[in-house]
Amino acid sequence: METQHHPKDEQHNDKHEKPFFKLFFEASFIGMYLVIATFVGFGMGYLLDKAFGTSPWLTFGMMILGIIAGFREILRVVNKQNR
Repeated sequence: METQHHPKDEQHNDKHEKPFFKLFFEASFIGMYLVIATFVGFGMGYLLDKAFGTSPWLTFGMMILGIIAGFREILRVVNKQNR
């Protein structure tokens, strides 16, 4: 006995594949969010330390803010994927 494939079934599968690939694409950047935010914070702090002569305090402070921003972005993406 041969089963028939209906176009409606194929459309149903396409709808499920698109969100999966979109979620996979977003999830693949999770590690990069933390790294990029940390380096941006470090760079900004370093430049501010050079400008104001406050080394190393602004570097540490801005790097901590970058790490916090990176984790915040990770939590935002994870919460978005769980919805």
